[in-house]
Amino acid sequence: MSERIGRRRFIGNVIAAGVAGKLPTLAGCSPNTPPPTSGSAAPASAPASAPARRSLTDLVPLGRSGVRVSRLGMGTGMKGWNHQSNQTRLGMEGLTALFRHAYDRGIRYLDCADQYGSHEYVRNALKYIPRDKITILTKTVSRLADDVRKDLDRFRKELGTDYIDIVLLHCMTEPNWSDRRVGAMDALSEAREKGVIRAHGVSCHTLPALTLAAETEWVQVDLARINPRGVKMDGKPEEVVPVVERMHARGAGVIGMKILGEGTFKSEAIDESLRFVLSQPCVDAFNIGFESPAEIDDIFKRAERILG
Repeated sequence: MSERIGRRRFIGNVIAAGVAGKLPTLAGCSPNTPPPTSGSAAPASAPASAPARRSLTDLVPLGRSGVRVSRLGMGTGMKGWNHQSNQTRLGMEGLTALFRHAYDRGIRYLDCADQYGSHEYVRNALKYIPRDKITILTKTVSRLADDVRKDLDRFRKELGTDYIDIVLLHCMTEPNWSDRRVGAMDALSEAREKGVIRAHGVSCHTLPALTLAAETEWVQVDLARINPRGVKMDGKPEEVVPVVERMHARGAGVIGMKILGEGTFKSEAIDESLRFVLSQPCVDAFNIGFESPAEIDDIFKRAERILG
């Protein structure tokens, strides 16, 4: 009982940060935004400018990585492993149509992975979607430098692009992953210097791995599991959020995943999670593994009500 009460208080405090249902600007704790200087208030005659209305299609910076993404991205890894996922099981025509619908709604960020088998589907979608308008993120499970270099060559061929915006080391679980993956990290750093990729980082699947990512300067972008119910997460929300805050404070970009509990949230739980994630200043963007145009449209309707 006490754990449930603690979590409810934590979530309640986060949601209460909104005023009259309006959520705070997500730029609030960006390391690139200087804090107001004491005594530097605007003259009384200067009218206060209303904050810009936010939306899921805003292009937001991922920390200091130099990469921008739409606040909402489309994932391609629902139940994804062994080079397939619920998205790829839609077939080439079905998933291409879904990508095009996402683009038409303003989504400009696609989350892929070698293990999802989604690269060639993205390549097909790029026949209809301008490459320079889309941020592509993908992931590798390789550990050694030479294997990562081979992956990057193969990934670019599969995606049909000369460069990849973000490449992550996939599914970090070890508390010392930065020691075990030195070769892979060096290969990605080298690729960034050559312009093969624009940013690198990790996706995390344990709290120790996430904690290490928060402390590791090499991590420019982190894919973190976050929702208000602790479902499919690395820990309880009150454990995960402070770690993500520290990561963002040092300049890393943070992308949320599993915000709908890997598709298990329904009805009011979806609104609860959207409100929670959108109220986190240190979550720059998030992705959802949509499986139909109707699901995309539903999230946009819910977010419009939440953002006001």
